[in-house]
Amino acid sequence: MNARMKNPTMVLPDAMKGVQNLFKAMHQGGVPQEIMELVHLRASQINGCSACVYGGVDSAKKAGMSDERLHAVAAWREAPFFTDAERAALALAEAATRIADRSGQAVPDDVWDEAADHFDEQQLAAIILMIATTNFFNRINTTVQEPAGATWS
Repeated sequence: MNARMKNPTMVLPDAMKGVQNLFKAMHQGGVPQEIMELVHLRASQINGCSACVYGGVDSAKKAGMSDERLHAVAAWREAPFFTDAERAALALAEAATRIADRSGQAVPDDVWDEAADHFDEQQLAAIILMIATTNFFNRINTTVQEPAGATWS
């Protein structure tokens, strides 16, 4: 599959500057890289973004995540490979990604409270920015049909 067009962040240079600043801020939040990679991968799986799933797996491997854990992300609730903090971050990623799938609160209090038990405000901010930025890229990539493994140029 070929992309319909270049990634919009490549077409409009100021967009990429904004994205780079978001990533810089996220990585200052003090969240372990593996958790950030898990959040990114799970949101991308939910949204069916092959480019982001592909890139997320690649990034997670570079961050030291095992194949065993990567293979189980889609079934994290049933898999024994994740810590309580990782599970809280994954639940938050799912809730914040699937906001149209529920009535009432987009992120239920129990999901929020569990995440807040494991992460401080700065860490929560970083995780929320990762979820939002991942959803942003998922929507761009699925719209322009960015293929998995594509390089932006």
